[in-house]
Amino acid sequence: MTAPAADPSLMRGAVDLAREAGALTLDGFRTERVVPLRKDDGSTVTETDLAVERFLRERIEAEHPDDAIVGEELPDRPGTSDRTWVLDPVDGTESFARGVVTYSTMVAVLDDHGPAIGVICSPAVGETVWAGRGLGCWWNDRPTRVSDTTHARGSFVATSDQEDWPLEAWLEARRAGVHVRDWGNAYGVGLAVTGRVDAFVDYGLAVWDIAPMPVLAREAGGRYTALDGTERLDGRIGVVSNGAIHEELLGMLRLGVRDPEGVPTWSTGPDPGGDATI
Repeated sequence: MTAPAADPSLMRGAVDLAREAGALTLDGFRTERVVPLRKDDGSTVTETDLAVERFLRERIEAEHPDDAIVGEELPDRPGTSDRTWVLDPVDGTESFARGVVTYSTMVAVLDDHGPAIGVICSPAVGETVWAGRGLGCWWNDRPTRVSDTTHARGSFVATSDQEDWPLEAWLEARRAGVHVRDWGNAYGVGLAVTGRVDAFVDYGLAVWDIAPMPVLAREAGGRYTALDGTERLDGRIGVVSNGAIHEELLGMLRLGVRDPEGVPTWSTGPDPGGDATI
């Protein structure tokens, strides 16, 4: 049975909320107030990450008190409705802390039918990409689609860090004529669903990194999967593509991955560890 369309007013509210949160990040961007700290897992956090997630949670709790909330920086909040908000206040904290413009605020809504709404706001470049199930994908208030590239050869694939790729996968992509570029984090997802690149690949993901991807990809005419070809949100490796090159790309990415859950075994150098999207 086809899942029902998302509520248009809820989608618009999620977009507005993400844009407001994104605007808050600009207050500290490229200022001396940005002091990067290390979390227990070795990844980076700033006070902006925490302040923006608090803002998002306060607004959601006030406007949707029955909904659950899952975020990167603060404890989960249980709910009694069928909806869960998934938040990444600053996706690409390393970029944010170093004054690089490709960080984003991500907001997603899941319901009983799966991902319903996905929003990526990249405030430093003035871009917001969003989608609602059955409502299309939008880029700064105009409809958008994935690319029409039909073969991996000559395609452009964005990623957060080529060093995260298993050596076998990276070499095969090179042999196949794929142009891999470090245009990563959530901004890279936005590039893929607006057709500016043909795919986005990331390793070491958590649910707040992945949650917006399925609905964004599908509504833009593309495809999202984990490495096993399913739309699971816990696959740790996420692939967003225009659909036409998806299976070819998955075949390359599976090289060098020996963990049954799809976590790569790096072929050269140290395991980068941590969350590859931070």
